[in-house]
Amino acid sequence: MRAVCFDGFSARPVLRDVPEPAPSPRGVVVRVEATGLCRSDVHGWLGHDAGITLPHVPGHELVGTITAVGGEVRRFSVGDRVTTPFVCACGTCPECLSGNGQVCRNQTQPGFTHWGSFADLVALHDADTNLIAVPASLDAGAAALLGCRFATSYRGLVHQAHLQAGETLLVVGCGGVGLSAVMIGAALGAQVVAVDVDDAALARAARFGAARTLDSSGLSRTEALAAVREAAPSSGIDVSVDALGREETAALGILSLRPRGRHVQIGLFPSDPVVPMAAVIGGELSVLGSHGMPARDYPGLLDLVTTGRLRPQDLIERTISLAEVPDALVAMAGDRSAGGITVIDTGS
Repeated sequence: MRAVCFDGFSARPVLRDVPEPAPSPRGVVVRVEATGLCRSDVHGWLGHDAGITLPHVPGHELVGTITAVGGEVRRFSVGDRVTTPFVCACGTCPECLSGNGQVCRNQTQPGFTHWGSFADLVALHDADTNLIAVPASLDAGAAALLGCRFATSYRGLVHQAHLQAGETLLVVGCGGVGLSAVMIGAALGAQVVAVDVDDAALARAARFGAARTLDSSGLSRTEALAAVREAAPSSGIDVSVDALGREETAALGILSLRPRGRHVQIGLFPSDPVVPMAAVIGGELSVLGSHGMPARDYPGLLDLVTTGRLRPQDLIERTISLAEVPDALVAMAGDRSAGGITVIDTGS
């Protein structure tokens, strides 16, 4: 099969022929229909993730059709159209048994712990625990994006921060994750304030539901905080999301909150940041992480998508082939402000 591989961290990936995978006893092999190009793939390629063994095939957001099934799989069959969370749970550890497979201690992650979906075929483990059936009518790009960006944003807002209709949501950083959060917040009835340094990103945020947008380029922390407070209603910011992963963007999200507000950290940091803990203590703020979502919690998200209240496919700005992935991965690594979402059509 064809796969995009890299032989060293930061070494240019190449498209080459590699052996096809076989299913593990509790796993399946899926023929990839579409897969997202995510900034997490860049982090893995640059060597920021422990556990990647070289040579490696990245890719973790996907939709496709099962082509082979392990002997212990009971809920899925060859021919089923499926997606999966990027964190695949074991189903038996204490975290999984408590319903928190997204932090499974034995988790596997396509594109990180084993070869991923930038290929014709991908192996997925513990299928009965992790696979999600996808209707034939659902757009392939929309289905692929449910594996990481939308699931992580949805869990952060709904299951972690418990965002309510009528509350005010601040989203800092309007890349793929941030725009997912904007779109989900608007679908849930929140008033969304979006912050970025790029006019095009802010225009996208407005198009996908942000009531107010704020260009923070050139502003100090004090100035950006004042601008957010001016843009927010008098009741203040109820929930904030840092979708970028920088010390300044996380601080802006936390410091913008009203007392007892909730901050959700989704953006990944290259190193541990300094967090304004005095504000957290003084305001009794909640600082929450979101590390994906277990398959069992997907029905609420899928309902928003299948009823049309949430349209992930509208965020897709580029569809590329497997042959174009090496250039796209390198380009994304060089531009943290790159906006819109790229999806790979493996059939092209």
